[in-house]
Amino acid sequence: MKRIVILVSGRGSNAEAIVARCAAEGWPAQVVAVISNRPDAQALEFAAGQGISTAVLDHKLYASREAFDEALAQLIDGFTPDLVVLAGFMRILGDAFVSRYGGRLMNVHPSLLPAFAGLHTHRRAIKAGCKLAGASVHFVTATLDHGPIVAQAAVPVLADDTAEALSARVLAVEHVIYPLAVRWFVLGQLQWQGDLVRQTSGESQLLLG
Repeated sequence: MKRIVILVSGRGSNAEAIVARCAAEGWPAQVVAVISNRPDAQALEFAAGQGISTAVLDHKLYASREAFDEALAQLIDGFTPDLVVLAGFMRILGDAFVSRYGGRLMNVHPSLLPAFAGLHTHRRAIKAGCKLAGASVHFVTATLDHGPIVAQAAVPVLADDTAEALSARVLAVEHVIYPLAVRWFVLGQLQWQGDLVRQTSGESQLLLG
């Protein structure tokens, strides 16, 4: 039984999607904790309602990012996870933290990486005249938003799109590919080949929305 810890900062809709798919599909896994750096994160209420352990570690109480990262790692390690999932966790994690969970730290980013790493992805995609946008699930490395890609989903950018409208469509496909990627990890269906990650059971790593 694989143990999953999810880190959140807000609503945690991707966390909800992962918990729901895990239960519905009967994965040999359990979300054992949802941890937030914000005490008002809505995801904590959802997790508690599902009987999942919750914890808050307020980053503002730590003098440095390194101190926060170390405290967070100690908290996570108390749940002995096989996989740590970032689901809207709005903190940049330092190299030591990332290295500690190398190969078992996953994130979803709202762009077709390597395009538009960082913030304001939808606004930037529209401004650049992109005809496709999307989301990428990737393993986290020391380079921000540039880890090996596990799955991607693409959606069209419409002629009259706003950043808000595009964001909503991208979020909908995140809710599909993120649980999918986590399931592949749980089932041991991901294989590293250099900087590439392959799905070994033949399922497509690309969703066209």
